[in-house]
Amino acid sequence: MTEPLSSSIASNQKRIAAFVIDDIVITLFFIIIFYDQFSTVFSNITVVDEAALESVNAFIAQNLFVVLSIKLMYHTVFVWQNGMTLGKYMMKIKVIDLESGDTPGFSKAFLRASMRIPSEVLFYLGFLMAFFLPLKQTLHDKVSNCVVVND
Repeated sequence: MTEPLSSSIASNQKRIAAFVIDDIVITLFFIIIFYDQFSTVFSNITVVDEAALESVNAFIAQNLFVVLSIKLMYHTVFVWQNGMTLGKYMMKIKVIDLESGDTPGFSKAFLRASMRIPSEVLFYLGFLMAFFLPLKQTLHDKVSNCVVVND
């Protein structure tokens, strides 16, 4: 995109709040999907000890693929369809493609969502980029050539 952005860049504070809201939503999806298994795992825990932690860790390890898939689908579909997730909607910010200024297409939304996962796993280092770059882009924004702006 050669012309300047028509919308102002979203603040890091709004992005952080949107991130927290989205993580709460994804956690609620996860709890709803695995409610019965959660009940079983946590009903057997009376005291937090090494066995209890092993039980919880085993549950997480068994379902890690599902958690990552839910995150990937949530961020891909919402950004592709609306340019915003529920958290971004509540914070009045949206993702746009830097080349066109429009909502990212499916492939860009999928790439962006895919790159969020390693950014989170690697101690959120990809997210820290937003504090130092002029367009406040994270690693997943840079790779997908997107930016988050005020709606």
